[in-house]
Amino acid sequence: MIDVSHQISSVERRVGSRVLDAGQARVVTITQTYDAEVEDVWDAVTDAERIPRWFLPVTGDLRLGGRYQLEGQAGGLIQRCDPPTAFDATWEYGGDVSWIEVRLSAVGGGTQLQLEHIAHVDDERWVEFGPGAVGVGWDLAIMGLAIHLSTGEPVDKDEIGAWMASDDARRFMTNSSDAWWKATVEAGDDPVAARAAADRTIAAYIGSEP
Repeated sequence: MIDVSHQISSVERRVGSRVLDAGQARVVTITQTYDAEVEDVWDAVTDAERIPRWFLPVTGDLRLGGRYQLEGQAGGLIQRCDPPTAFDATWEYGGDVSWIEVRLSAVGGGTQLQLEHIAHVDDERWVEFGPGAVGVGWDLAIMGLAIHLSTGEPVDKDEIGAWMASDDARRFMTNSSDAWWKATVEAGDDPVAARAAADRTIAAYIGSEP
């Protein structure tokens, strides 16, 4: 169903930093280009009826100033909405607040989607898991988007559920975490500490000891 190697290599991952009003923040950036028009990708990532076809059910008021809630996941406030190329929102989960910024641009007949997830440096999840704390989840999400955009159909939840228990899924999440380890080392993080965090991420996703 999913070509793990192709999907992992189709994604660009970067780790950086930004200064917020509250202090220093980490920035995780994930980018993939899809064979679809900007307006189609925009609709896929902003329409409440279409988001569940590749991601999670969502409720709320999906417009500037509105609040959203993803089923079993984060919710937040929509802080910017510039159709069909940009939106920003808070990402509120487990008592923590971070931010996401999504940008779409036409590239070579397709659409490049870039998502930045911004979190405070002292975020406990980052300390324990590194960029994989959010990066692996976003890898899974944009893979779902790739499947949906390429087929025009909703992702089969039963098929995905079965896949998540497969060796291919474990390889995908392991390779994703390894790619985020490489990105954070390239950004200047200590390789040994980053490797330990990546191993904890892998263990959390595939259910094994680090």
